[in-house]
Amino acid sequence: MQMEHRTRPHILLITMDELRKDALSCYGNKAVATPHLDRLAEESIRFEKAYSVSPWCLPSRCAILTGLLPHESGAYSNFRKCELSAEIPNLFGILRDHGYRTTVFGKCHFSPVPYSSTRPDTTLPYDEFKDYYMSLGIDHLDLQDDKQVSVWFYDDYAKELDQAGYLEAYRKQVWSEKANGKVFAFPGPAEWHPDHWVGRKSAAYLEAYSEDRPLFAWVSFSGPHFPFDAHESYFDRVDMAKDATRNCKPGEFDDKARIHHESYYGPGGIEGSGAAADRACKNHSESYWQSLRRSYYANVALIDDQIGTIIHAARRKFGDNLLVIFTADHGEMLGNHGLWGKNNCAYEDVLNVPLLVQYPGESQGSVTNEQVMLTDIMATCLKAAGLKHEEMKGRDFKESGRNGGYDYVFAEGEGFSSVSNGRFKYIHLQKNNKLQYELFDLQQDPCEFHNLAGNPAYAGELAELRGRLLQLFMSQVLS
Repeated sequence: MQMEHRTRPHILLITMDELRKDALSCYGNKAVATPHLDRLAEESIRFEKAYSVSPWCLPSRCAILTGLLPHESGAYSNFRKCELSAEIPNLFGILRDHGYRTTVFGKCHFSPVPYSSTRPDTTLPYDEFKDYYMSLGIDHLDLQDDKQVSVWFYDDYAKELDQAGYLEAYRKQVWSEKANGKVFAFPGPAEWHPDHWVGRKSAAYLEAYSEDRPLFAWVSFSGPHFPFDAHESYFDRVDMAKDATRNCKPGEFDDKARIHHESYYGPGGIEGSGAAADRACKNHSESYWQSLRRSYYANVALIDDQIGTIIHAARRKFGDNLLVIFTADHGEMLGNHGLWGKNNCAYEDVLNVPLLVQYPGESQGSVTNEQVMLTDIMATCLKAAGLKHEEMKGRDFKESGRNGGYDYVFAEGEGFSSVSNGRFKYIHLQKNNKLQYELFDLQQDPCEFHNLAGNPAYAGELAELRGRLLQLFMSQVLS
């Protein structure tokens, strides 16, 4: 099935990186207002139980692009050479083959960053990465491939920031982790903040778009991912007196078998450990947490302003013949459990992400509690375009809702997997010949403090969820 060319909707996919669901006022945040996303939420389906399929950027983004879980696409790690293969059908290529113009503004991260090559004294070439991204089926790309990447490598944003005279100062701050704990005010005018640049580029493109074919635009903000670098002009938008209390439990990680024992007590592997004394998140002070959270919320406010401009430009250009999807690749701990970052995290803080979907011609808002996954984005876009890909495993969000959502939601990464049936969640981590696993009762323990994996009373729930993971992976191994 294929719609007539003139009736196909334009598609606007907007993502934020490392965004907590509860950082938005439409999901209950009191410390900062996000009026533009609130307005979109009033006209959209707002999902309360939308799940990322990975706590890492690359696997999650590749899953969005292909509709496949990381073990199915082979793009499962931020750190190993496992970029998404151009041979795997993806949203860019399918839409372009059927008459769409495909564009990306901001972050791609479909290939692992060569972290070991980075240098504090220079910004390195990045043309090979852009060429690879374009080979996936992108017609136009304004690349800002992560805040840190943009000081490590010359993406499009870094080149313009350098010409404007602000790259050196930004690079100095990004490399000063031990001095600033990855929390600092952006060292330049607000309009040169990476998320402002992405907003500016995408809005200008939408305003000028004149081609006689439908547009697919992925506006991919790299914030509020660390470093926590909001422009100081946005600090007044945050009222920390109204901020929620961090969810912490004394002694939670005393058991050395807990996955994040070392993250908390050191020497940890979660991102927040690297910015802490002795690589122990417990050593972050309360004033540090306040500063970090304020900057994070201020960055959210900056992006919300840009999203307002982008949606206004898209509405002026395309009217209501537009599918709008807003989400995040994954969340952020932001001080809950005394941690920040997302490495090896299966907490709801990281996997339960915001999702707003406004279908073409619709403006009646609703809320759903059905479990969906970000692998459904590809199916939703293709169905709106009147297309179907035979190997596609996801399903349109409306269809998912009508069918009661997924009974189980999964997340994956290098050495990491988790599964939840909405009541119980099982996490399995195997790295460096070390096995760790946890089980949580999300109904009785919504903050996920109490590991039930060693409790004989929950042996049945543990076995059932382990079996679901085994079934998931064996279906691929033996296919």
